[in-house]
Amino acid sequence: MNDTVNDFKEFHWLMDMIQTIDIGLVVIDAQFQIKVWNGFMENHSGLKSHQTKDKNLFETFPEIPEDWFRHKASSVFLLKCRSFMTWEQRPYLFKFKNYRPITGTEEFMYQNITISPLVSTTGEVEHAAIIMYDVTDIASNKKLLERANLELEELSRTDRLTQLNNRGYWEECLVQEFARYQRYDTVTSVVMFDIDHFKRVNDTYGHQAGDEVIRQVSEALRENLRKTDIAGRYGGEEFGVILPDTNADNAVIFCERLRRQIEAMEVVHDDQAIRFTVSLGISEANPKAEDYKDWLEQADQALYACKENGRNQTRIFEEGCD
Repeated sequence: MNDTVNDFKEFHWLMDMIQTIDIGLVVIDAQFQIKVWNGFMENHSGLKSHQTKDKNLFETFPEIPEDWFRHKASSVFLLKCRSFMTWEQRPYLFKFKNYRPITGTEEFMYQNITISPLVSTTGEVEHAAIIMYDVTDIASNKKLLERANLELEELSRTDRLTQLNNRGYWEECLVQEFARYQRYDTVTSVVMFDIDHFKRVNDTYGHQAGDEVIRQVSEALRENLRKTDIAGRYGGEEFGVILPDTNADNAVIFCERLRRQIEAMEVVHDDQAIRFTVSLGISEANPKAEDYKDWLEQADQALYACKENGRNQTRIFEEGCD
């Protein structure tokens, strides 16, 4: 009699623990019928235990990908081993809304899942336990950290004034593009350009006006870029553009479109209208350039030739143009 009472008490507190524990517990049979549905699952699904008992898991929760889950569960039933799923592999198994106060911005509950075999007295696995952990806080914090790291990486390679790539990162891209040219013999061009008589702009209108001119040039540059083009502020009033899959003649089309747009611009600062022009030098990647520095120097030489011949123009590098 005492043993029966003790067994009943043990069963009672065991069931109480299952119902109140802050972890989801679902027991399914080999036909994926729900047999146990604890309090955690009731609270987050809005379905009571009697509403889910003996119901098919996939019919009750159609958001669960059936083929995928059957594959995951097959090793549990056949091989008697556990199966795991983390939120990074799949954000959730049951699409429950997130009610965490700290991470309230998350739409749904992120979950880690363990599927464990439940071995019967005959040694067979006739049931499996789905144990679900709410890891929304962990997932949200990791996502925030990754986002912050991406923002820091972006800041580390971005020029503050223009929001273009800074010189360091742009040169890294130039190195990679020249290596691509050397390996695959691709057609690619680099453009160097600067603002004509920029010192005069600063001396006449002030450095804040000069900064605004640089910003407006940067905006015009962005408007003319393709998705594959890579632009950067090389320093001061000088800019660089990498034009992948573009020969020198097509680079001229890009440069002349940009040059004419800037020539037509008028920057107003402190009620003063500022007009200016740019000069642009082009170098198509070629065997004469032994490395990316030579390639860049060729574009610089073409830019210098523009300066020597009146500015506000585009030139392609030619041997001896310096």
